[in-house]
Amino acid sequence: MIKSTELFKCLSDETRLKTLLLIRHEKELCVCELTEALQESQPKVSRHLAQLKNLGVVATRRQRQWIYYRLNEELSDWALSVLDVTLTAQENMIQTYLDNLAAMENRPSCCD
Repeated sequence: MIKSTELFKCLSDETRLKTLLLIRHEKELCVCELTEALQESQPKVSRHLAQLKNLGVVATRRQRQWIYYRLNEELSDWALSVLDVTLTAQENMIQTYLDNLAAMENRPSCCD
């Protein structure tokens, strides 16, 4: 289980915060979707995702060549509550990134 100090440390980084809010909003995203949404390099996004996975904040699922990231199902209720409150309060902050995601061509689909 993640400690509160570890979660807040994760959230203090802007890229990790936006990544977690996007994942919470969309339920599941792959690296290419996050790079498109955030307009960040693949290595940078992957590095942050690896940190989040190592802390147990996100989990992965592989489907064909895609690896999808979602919030870890074992994340505590208080941690989910923090993310939900932050998403509700900051949804306008991620709207540009949601727009980037919506405009993405050839977006991978979990159902292909």
